[in-house]
Amino acid sequence: MIELLDTNSAGIAAEFVRARTKAGSPAMGMVMTLVIVVDEDVAEDAMAAAQAASHEHPARVLGVILGDGRGSGVVNAQVGTGSGWTGETALIRLKGEVVKHPESVVLPLLLPDSPVAVWWPSNPPDDPATDPLGMLAQRRITDAAGASRNKGKAIHQQCASYAKGNTDLAWTRITPWRALLAAALDQHELKVTSASVTSERISPSADLLAAWLADRLKVKVSRHASSGPGITEVVLETKDGPISIARPDGKLATFSSPGRPDRPIALKRRDLPELLGEELRRLDEDDIYAATARKLLAMRTAT
Repeated sequence: MIELLDTNSAGIAAEFVRARTKAGSPAMGMVMTLVIVVDEDVAEDAMAAAQAASHEHPARVLGVILGDGRGSGVVNAQVGTGSGWTGETALIRLKGEVVKHPESVVLPLLLPDSPVAVWWPSNPPDDPATDPLGMLAQRRITDAAGASRNKGKAIHQQCASYAKGNTDLAWTRITPWRALLAAALDQHELKVTSASVTSERISPSADLLAAWLADRLKVKVSRHASSGPGITEVVLETKDGPISIARPDGKLATFSSPGRPDRPIALKRRDLPELLGEELRRLDEDDIYAATARKLLAMRTAT
């Protein structure tokens, strides 16, 4: 990593070119630009997750740390290639006036003619689509579970400001749950009369799962609290008895259904790089997430 002090976009771009030339690889095979808007205290973990995800999605990764907005503008950066990265990376620290206009630094660094994704690992903006950096992207990834302010309401805010291209890792976390529940109903052609989701008291993923079930099955879905970790049980009530998936330890689940013996199912809580990698596989609108977001807001209004 090369450290650039009091630099600008041109200086960072020139360092990218020097690094590529030195590596003897002018193209690098990058397929997108991933912008990570991150706080200093979680920057290391976020960049490590992006590094792991870059093995599936070679990208130019731009970490952006927004510092104090007072004083004259200063841009510092650490730029590099290799060392476990499949593309290029820069960790950019902004201070002073430039914090109010981060897009002026990031825009010249985007790969031409390729998609842009922006990820907020913590404290996402209330409306990602109108955020100065979010406006540059086709895909905007938030994480309501990483919010430190109003954590219990963070996913509702993201749903309220939903726009095409938005998604949240709280939704990505329930992909295995949704797949298992859909498969269960394929195996049992039974009408579901009601459902329940049990999880930690504050769980954006459980909120979304409950809304997804209510939207898809057109039944009432109740929420219950447990000590976790994460979602611990989902029960679908039918006239022949309950269909349930219980995961008390965050690793192994038990699938129970009418007239069949219980069976264990691997349902491990997934790591951040796997979640990020899944979201970067698609850049079109997620219609199911959009419908679930609308349903979650409707359920909140009804209560």
